[in-house]
Amino acid sequence: MATTTRAAAAAGVLLLVLSALALVARAEDPYLFFEWKVTYGTKSLLGVPQKVILINGEFPGPRINCTSNNNIVINVFNQLDHPLLFTWNGMQHRKNSWMDGMPGTQCPILPNTNFMYKWQPKDQIGSFYYFPSMGMQRAVGGYGGISVYSRLLIPVPFDQPPPENDHVVLIGDWYTKDHEVLARQLDAGKSVGRPAGVVINGKGGKDLESAPLFTFDAGKTYRLRVCNTGIKASLNFRIQGHHMTLVELEGSHTLQDVYDSLDVHVGHCLSVLVTADQKPGDYYMVASTRFIHDAKSARAVVRYAGSSAPPPAEMPEPPAGWAWSINQARSIRWNLTSSAARPNPQGSYHYGQINITRTIRVMVSRGHIDGKLRYGFNGVSHRDPETPVKLAEYFNVTDGVFSYNQMGDVPPAVNGPLHVVPNVITAEFRTFIEIVFENPEKSLDSIHLDGYAFFGVGMGPGQWSPEARVTYNLLDAVSRHTIQVYPRSWTAIMLTFDNAGMWSVRSNIWERYYLGEQFYISVISPEHSLRDEYNMPDNDLRCGKVVGLPLPPSYSAAR
Repeated sequence: MATTTRAAAAAGVLLLVLSALALVARAEDPYLFFEWKVTYGTKSLLGVPQKVILINGEFPGPRINCTSNNNIVINVFNQLDHPLLFTWNGMQHRKNSWMDGMPGTQCPILPNTNFMYKWQPKDQIGSFYYFPSMGMQRAVGGYGGISVYSRLLIPVPFDQPPPENDHVVLIGDWYTKDHEVLARQLDAGKSVGRPAGVVINGKGGKDLESAPLFTFDAGKTYRLRVCNTGIKASLNFRIQGHHMTLVELEGSHTLQDVYDSLDVHVGHCLSVLVTADQKPGDYYMVASTRFIHDAKSARAVVRYAGSSAPPPAEMPEPPAGWAWSINQARSIRWNLTSSAARPNPQGSYHYGQINITRTIRVMVSRGHIDGKLRYGFNGVSHRDPETPVKLAEYFNVTDGVFSYNQMGDVPPAVNGPLHVVPNVITAEFRTFIEIVFENPEKSLDSIHLDGYAFFGVGMGPGQWSPEARVTYNLLDAVSRHTIQVYPRSWTAIMLTFDNAGMWSVRSNIWERYYLGEQFYISVISPEHSLRDEYNMPDNDLRCGKVVGLPLPPSYSAAR
């Protein structure tokens, strides 16, 4: 009888444990809530008073600190006099291009209205940033850092002991003209020209040097998350007298190589460890433009605690030439022995052994239409229609909005006149594809792909050919979302199109983007299942042809 009672009790305990585990399994990941009031303010970043976009009165905007898989909810109140959108540079938005915040996926937030974004850094870690994606608004602020930390059970390969502190360093070129003025210049067929200077964390000139940006304790190690939030210029980042250990690039742990300085191209983010191992005093953190005449730079003070010694008179010189930058880019490798955002080794994904099902070769196109400069890919210059292409596709009202595959998979034989249309191509769900970007221009390009991380497998001079594949890194290329294409050179990436949605592929050089160097990739799951893509959110904004239309049938649960 006692044995039967104990067995029944044990069964009851087991049932309670299983019930508790089931509740935990069904529980949602933690939520983080933000409320942003987006306004204009006046700042004199380079000694010239100008209109700047502020978030809750701040520039840069609030830092988003979160953990992988957290639910991020941001209620954005647009108090500008222009429509507004925010995009989350590097966030993969699994199954959720609705929250991508690009004009092709979302109707704009009109003045004096609000919109609530909800997204997850699903199985992601690393350093990212957000910015306003309408027009030329990002040239006057509205950006801030996103730091996604690993969950507690997942080891970090540089966290023993953990860094003393974790700082975001937002560097970028800066123009003293208003975003409307810059847009009018581009609309008139002119370039935005060279930047007026460089800013670090929203400060420039003497204001940046007047007080220490960071204070270090002697002997301690610090993590710096560095992002180039500018619109045109590549920057070189360095700290006077200190070495930097690279540990992360755009969401991937890297081999921990040591650098004196690092090139950070527009839209790129990385993390370095810096140890305060020099004589106590002040030291300059420097960000200077690369590859442009009339170079600009900014200097911020890093102070050892308790010290008042001025920075050394000798400034660290920036590197020279393209070859240095290319060699550094090729030196950066994925850390195959570390864990990713989930507890399985990154090295288990052997991307180099997967058969390529399609090669898309896109070449930057540049030309004039009615005397005005336009950019594009493969002879097609993108324009955003009144109805976002994602909404037109979802409601099946693409007629009169856009046509698929206006751009071919190879550049045209003759670089003829540009065709200005909404540029949307299709990709088959869950296929493994190679994309080659060719940049025949004299200036560097920086390409970003929303919704995905890809493997940057190769780069080289001139035009790409299939024979170039023998030079690819098929073992430990970094998984990332942004990559540079050097002048008169090519860059190749590989990825699996396993994230259903409508995703922007664009230049981070914002005048090129504004003038049409962009296309969207439509990736549709044939199952139309919630396993693969979310339904349109209830609060999604309507505009253009979809105003007043009934919702299409909802996607069903995974079968």
